[in-house]
Amino acid sequence: MVDVQDSVKLAQNPHPRATPATAAVLRWRDDVAFDGPVVAFADFGGDSNAAAVRVDPADDARALVPHLARLRLIEVSFPKYRDGRGYSAARILREAGYTGELRAAGDVLVDQINFMRRVGFDSFAPAKPLNPDDVAAALARFPHVYQKAADAAAPVWALRHG
Repeated sequence: MVDVQDSVKLAQNPHPRATPATAAVLRWRDDVAFDGPVVAFADFGGDSNAAAVRVDPADDARALVPHLARLRLIEVSFPKYRDGRGYSAARILREAGYTGELRAAGDVLVDQINFMRRVGFDSFAPAKPLNPDDVAAALARFPHVYQKAADAAAPVWALRHG
């Protein structure tokens, strides 16, 4: 189950480059937000010294697996809310052992946050600002889950049957 109290971090841990003209980055991490450049996947390459990379829907996140240890931030682009390829990228990266910041960026809607958290996203850079109260309400809406995912939430059947 997602701890709704974590939503308090939204106001306490904004992204350092957030301005009134841009949406703040919502983070569920205790470390300092990465403030360096984010390079495009096509420019990343195996020889790059980059510590952050942006993955677009057409990019194959599996190509990053050999480089996960040096990446502090992977930003997954959602150009349209109905494009679900970013969910697969997040799952692939978390299952491969990535523990750094995994950010969903772009057309991120409040009702997607809970599902995105379940596949491993721990920060969000929505194109349009989200109300923290709406985010907290969305996270509290479904207190139980039905399937295992990248998060540590126990499915309701496991709670019932041990």
